[in-house]
Amino acid sequence: MSSPLTPLARCSQSIKIRFAVCFLFLLVFFGNSLRALGAEFDGPAELPRTIVQSDLADTPAPGHIIHVNVGGDLALALENASCGDTIELQSGASFAGVFTLPANPCDDDHWIIIRTSADDSLLPPEGTRITPCYAGIAALPGRPAFHCASTHNVMARIVLAQKQPSGPFLLADGANHYRLIGLEITRLLRSGPVVNLIETMGSADHIILDRVWVHGTAQDETRRGILLSGTTNAAVVDSFFTDFHCISVTGTCADSQSISGGSSTLPGGPYKIDNNFLEAAGECILFGGDPSTTTPTDIEVTHNHFFKPLIWQLGRAGFVGGADGNPFTVKNHFELKNAQRVLFEGNVLENNWGGFSQHGFAILLTPKGYTVSRQSMVNLCPICQVTDVTIRYNTISHVGGGFLIATDLTNNGLGVPAMAGGRYSIHDVVLQDINSIQYAGAGALLNVSNGWSLNGLNNFTVNHITGWPDIHILTMADSINNPKIPGFVFTNNIVGAGKYPVWTAGGGATNCANSVVPITELTHCFSAYTFDSNVIVGLPGGTKTSNWPGANYFAADSETVGFSDYQSGDYELLSSSPYKNKGTDGEDIGADVDAIQTAIAGVD
Repeated sequence: MSSPLTPLARCSQSIKIRFAVCFLFLLVFFGNSLRALGAEFDGPAELPRTIVQSDLADTPAPGHIIHVNVGGDLALALENASCGDTIELQSGASFAGVFTLPANPCDDDHWIIIRTSADDSLLPPEGTRITPCYAGIAALPGRPAFHCASTHNVMARIVLAQKQPSGPFLLADGANHYRLIGLEITRLLRSGPVVNLIETMGSADHIILDRVWVHGTAQDETRRGILLSGTTNAAVVDSFFTDFHCISVTGTCADSQSISGGSSTLPGGPYKIDNNFLEAAGECILFGGDPSTTTPTDIEVTHNHFFKPLIWQLGRAGFVGGADGNPFTVKNHFELKNAQRVLFEGNVLENNWGGFSQHGFAILLTPKGYTVSRQSMVNLCPICQVTDVTIRYNTISHVGGGFLIATDLTNNGLGVPAMAGGRYSIHDVVLQDINSIQYAGAGALLNVSNGWSLNGLNNFTVNHITGWPDIHILTMADSINNPKIPGFVFTNNIVGAGKYPVWTAGGGATNCANSVVPITELTHCFSAYTFDSNVIVGLPGGTKTSNWPGANYFAADSETVGFSDYQSGDYELLSSSPYKNKGTDGEDIGADVDAIQTAIAGVD
């Protein structure tokens, strides 16, 4: 029997077969190959292939216990620790300096644990988020209530005490198998700008932050909590991040994050970011945005509370900004500029506004190339991509915009493209109070933009969303000289129409969306799209339903949709709703409210 032909050989021998058939064959072949290797998908997006194992049982430390009491030498303890040892820092004590976690030949059976000396019974149980209560702080202005059972300080405090760019924790090149538990990690008041409270100095592997409070100070510039670039197999779980911000106009930085990564010459991922309170003025989480020769992969962002205190917004009661009175630069909650195979599930996102360089969008999927300056066209991130992203079972509220999905050029359209952007699955998300006035934003549920002439934005679905924008359902931008965007699916959604439901995102006559007629704009901007079985609520007066794709529904107002309790934000459909079981999949139109509530239980 002759050897089976390879897929390419089959195509070369079948010259009479149409190209499309061969392409389909290759797609099926390689798709089946991926599934044979265990790959799993949510719609067009491949889910993370690898998951970080972060339980205490996965990080054994069977060696000695090294006690460091108040006034003790933490640096010496770190230097002398062997793989498998536990360094116990006296609870309630402070340790000031810059502390380097050395590279040791550790393995999965011999971790080094750095923790408070407090008994486990005095900490929240594993899998439960810590709060500042455990550092003796009962409340922080403008933040959700902590509901402290006790405010006894059982954490050990690690503080950057001198004027240094980063610290107090630095991970030496090659540092591995470290777990931090029950620590307060911070910096001194008025000691100058700080870049990273926890920073990797090269490569690092198997790093876990567990039940730690990482924070800046109320008015100083602290850019980041932890920089993950160059780190593999890292997890941040059950922790609390506050006060990461840059001061507008007069500050030394322009972008801040609780957690950042995706900018390195070294591999990144897998990452697990689970059950944390994340607060930053810029982005609570950002991957990408700087030169890189690698893309971090297999990232789980689950069950986190993304939050910006409204007291950071200029004009609000109790306003807090920089010491000079300028507000902090606010951007987004979650942004990907360089990442692949990302699961964003069971998160609560609250409070985001524009007025700076952004327009209040909560979530951005924006692959970006990188150049040194407007004059330089050298691409310092030719491999940057945002691909295979799943966003499901989340809530977003009190924001200037919902999702911004774009493949734009750097330097305001004058720069270089990244490599790829596409294969996004967004479903079962509730978005409420999208308000262009209150939050200085675009007022749009979804902005879609393509700025690349080759390999542009493609293949993304928005399905079973319930959302209430005040201006737009959808805004679009793509040059009429570019190929149209393929593979857009917008189905089974319940959305408020806003003032101008489908609209241009700018660009004038050269933009594909230069009409006010929804079906015309969709046809001009997308080469293949599905816009079916959506409930459009409250069309503006004079708008014709005939201007929309045919297989949609139109409700006069929220009352006629048949929600369980619209006023209280319960968007589950009553059994009497005309849209019950009317989705393309036989399910209720709109978000699966029960599944969302299960996913976010206890998050906020």
